[in-house]
Amino acid sequence: MNGKIKFLCSGMAMLLLAALTFSCKGKATNNNTEDSDTVATAKPVGPKFNPDSAFAYTAAQCDFGPRTMNSSAHDKCEQWIIGKFKQYGCEVQTQKADLKAYDGTVLKSTNIIARTNPDAQRRVLLCAHWDSRPWADNDPDSTNHKKPVMAANDGASGVGVMIEIARQLQADSTLNIGVDFVCFDAEDWGVPQWETNYQEQSGDSWALGSNYFAKNLPLTVRPQFGILLDMVGGEGAQFYKEGISLQYAPEVVDRVWEAAKSAGFEAYFPTTNGGMVTDDHYPLNKIAGIPTTDIIPYYPDCAQSSFGPTWHTINDTMEHIDRSTLQAVGQTLIQVLYSM
Repeated sequence: MNGKIKFLCSGMAMLLLAALTFSCKGKATNNNTEDSDTVATAKPVGPKFNPDSAFAYTAAQCDFGPRTMNSSAHDKCEQWIIGKFKQYGCEVQTQKADLKAYDGTVLKSTNIIARTNPDAQRRVLLCAHWDSRPWADNDPDSTNHKKPVMAANDGASGVGVMIEIARQLQADSTLNIGVDFVCFDAEDWGVPQWETNYQEQSGDSWALGSNYFAKNLPLTVRPQFGILLDMVGGEGAQFYKEGISLQYAPEVVDRVWEAAKSAGFEAYFPTTNGGMVTDDHYPLNKIAGIPTTDIIPYYPDCAQSSFGPTWHTINDTMEHIDRSTLQAVGQTLIQVLYSM
């Protein structure tokens, strides 16, 4: 997740204090937090999402190390992601581009597009970024600020959920729509907090891969709508309704939050509005015209970051990934797809 503007909360100031340990917890940490009324009224459809598989796919990406741009780990993980989507029956293409970072660095970027049921005219876009932030510039310890982030949650978790959904769709042939899975690159090379020589212009140093995708749309059929997954595996995560999503894609927001309720995961998806986030969904909405919502966590009581205590720190590792969170998001997405 990009870091510059972050949550621009309506009536809530963004808190970024530097000396908090991992005491920030949300209200929904596992399925047992759901009240009995929600469980009783839930009407799930579609196959059962396997959080253990999603966890394993998330860990496999981290096994390469931080997937920072122009690194060997990045290139090896690219081939692994492509291979997994192909293994699960997807038609895969890559969209490569040399993108210029805020500091002039040329980033060798690859957006990965994987399609199920490629001939289907009714399609849904599911997406996440797969690159790692090269600097842990929100770490409480300033000596870590120029170390890379492992990005277990902020990157790998979203891709892990999508790969598990692709596996489920291959095993169940009843879905009559097509899904376009897109793994965006070059999302997290935005201006670091310690940089003083660059003036940010409306978040223009972030989400470079999705901006390129939106301007050079490689899809033959425009999806009906899109859902962005960003940091969908964190401990104690809850997903508030994000502001840009409400502005451009309110119907999609309603669809996702209703699906969470029907699937029995209402506790993870409060109906409360959160902040506005500059993320990969912005160019999809603004440039490509694909109404897209962002499933992204909001920790209103976490002083270190409203994205949670591991965000852009060296502690964004697998030990802070929660299978229950992965399940809540993954099953909600299956509910969306099988309710169409």
